[in-house]
Amino acid sequence: MLKLHKSLNVKWIAAILFGYGAWNLLEIVPSIEIAWVSLILILTIYLFSFEIVGVDEAAISIMVMLGLTNLLAPVMGLEHGLVETQHLFDGFSSNAVMSIIAVMVIGAGLDKTGVMSKVAVLILKVGGTTEKRIIPIVSGTVGIISSFMQNVGAAALFLPVVSRISVRSGLPMSRLLMPMGFTAILGGTITMVGSSPLILLNDLILTSNVALPTDQQMQTWSLFSVTPIGLALMATGIAYFVFAGKYVLPNVSADKPVNVAGSAKYLQEVYGVDYMLFEVNVPEDSPLVGQILDDVETEHNIRIIAIKAAGSGMRASRGDLSRDVDITANAALGILCSPAHLKDFVDNFGLKIQKGLKAFSEALSSTQAGIAEVVIPPGSSLLGKSARDIWLRKTHGLAMVALHRDGETLFEGESIRGIPFETGDTLLVHTKWRDLAHLETDRNFVIVTSEYPHEEIRPNKVGWAGLFFGLALFMVLFTDLRLSVALMTGAIGMVLSGVLKMEEAYEAVSWGTVFLLASLIPLGLAVETSGTAKWIAEQTLLVVGDMPTWVIQVSVAMLATFFTLVMSNVGATVLLVPLAVNIAIGVGENPAVFALTVAIATSNSFLLPTHQVNALIKGPGGYRVPDFMKAGIIMTILFLIVMMIMMRIIY
Repeated sequence: MLKLHKSLNVKWIAAILFGYGAWNLLEIVPSIEIAWVSLILILTIYLFSFEIVGVDEAAISIMVMLGLTNLLAPVMGLEHGLVETQHLFDGFSSNAVMSIIAVMVIGAGLDKTGVMSKVAVLILKVGGTTEKRIIPIVSGTVGIISSFMQNVGAAALFLPVVSRISVRSGLPMSRLLMPMGFTAILGGTITMVGSSPLILLNDLILTSNVALPTDQQMQTWSLFSVTPIGLALMATGIAYFVFAGKYVLPNVSADKPVNVAGSAKYLQEVYGVDYMLFEVNVPEDSPLVGQILDDVETEHNIRIIAIKAAGSGMRASRGDLSRDVDITANAALGILCSPAHLKDFVDNFGLKIQKGLKAFSEALSSTQAGIAEVVIPPGSSLLGKSARDIWLRKTHGLAMVALHRDGETLFEGESIRGIPFETGDTLLVHTKWRDLAHLETDRNFVIVTSEYPHEEIRPNKVGWAGLFFGLALFMVLFTDLRLSVALMTGAIGMVLSGVLKMEEAYEAVSWGTVFLLASLIPLGLAVETSGTAKWIAEQTLLVVGDMPTWVIQVSVAMLATFFTLVMSNVGATVLLVPLAVNIAIGVGENPAVFALTVAIATSNSFLLPTHQVNALIKGPGGYRVPDFMKAGIIMTILFLIVMMIMMRIIY
């Protein structure tokens, strides 16, 4: 209660300070339109900074407020509304928003084929399960990819990869997504096609040249002109999270129902089960070599739920694993048991415990398998039969680890597989989720566990997924087709080819992200068309006009950084490049370098979840606005420092 009281006090104090600043601002603005836009801009920053309501709710409220100015214009002293009603919802059909929807669908399609799962396994093999190794691998890969495609596309593509890495490594998504997202933004500065402002820059330079004398004409930039700067920025971002991540990254665990499949807490509280997953290797000289599973499981109170013999495939599912499977030298065993029983088993047979899951990181991950509750109903043909009688593991893919009857739970080692089933028996079984889904229509079982991944992987569609992803990427890189159209071609291709069902495509879209971005676009339009952005830029440059050149250049970069937080980076670039060119000419500097300063600095967008990438990762990472501000303030400063140093060195 005290903490809540302090939080409310901080918000009230902040509201008073913001209100005071807005009142003072009204005394110096040149027009009533700029005054109203400035007030709404300050309100937006306040709502975002202190999360008075959800950021998407705040954005929609601001959009509606801008629309209502058309009705209230006479009362507000305006000739017309700040944004015309026919353009108020243009954001929902904007290139940026439609592109985000498309890349989410494309990413889901690739994930559905199992490609992203394999990428996650590869990264875990190389990077292990530690933050300091996983972050550079994931972030570096995404950064390089985003240098040749839109950064939000690269981030969306790797979102399912990070999700799987999180599950298998035990690292919260919040510790991995923000480094990936920030580096995706930074990767957009590596080439001239990595971000929309850099793509647009050469056209703006050519437009400015029309009004410039011959001796002041600017040269356009080549594809890799910005590469040294971009690589330095990306390396800085990765190093920042590797060394400071433990201080600035939140530790947010996704909330899950207590009775989800395989929930250790639920199983412990209800059944007293303390089983864990382990992977062990069988040396050639181990006494275990040559024995069959049935020889060792009951005696040592363990369940071997997966086995991978040297040079052969894995056995972990219905039909390929049973009690008569023999154990060979150099085999890897996936074992489910209590830690105490594992120690006895390993000591008896001289086995080697693998740190984490290596051979079974994919097959036994929580997205693929886990412990479920299954009840034997009245009328089941299994009544009077035991798990041994029906070969439960081999026939149905259910490895029984406990039997609950009449308020008592029996475990492995108590001959549970030889006990005939009775009506109402609850079986705790380890199973592949696809095997469990297969039993949902089997009248011999009632599946109690419902909240398990019913994910249908379609590896047979990997060719189609690769084709349409490649087609979309080709059109993005090598054609002049609008980005949203190119990406939507790949997205609809995923649906028409059967990689995704239409319902799955809808589910793949984070609609909160879509509404957040679409609702902010009218605000950017109001800031630009009312003259507010130009006035702020002019006032800032009046203050620094007589200072050293590098101070003026830093001021230009800071202006671009500010504007990209509250309006599109393209809009900020279009607005500031002409101003930057004129300033550079006025102080005798290279105008092309000042124009490039603007185009790069519009990627310095880490403080708020208003950038497309930040909006994309906010929900899955469980981030709040203060999380972005905490990590983003240092990243913003580092960006400006590294960018300016590199530009002064190179240009």
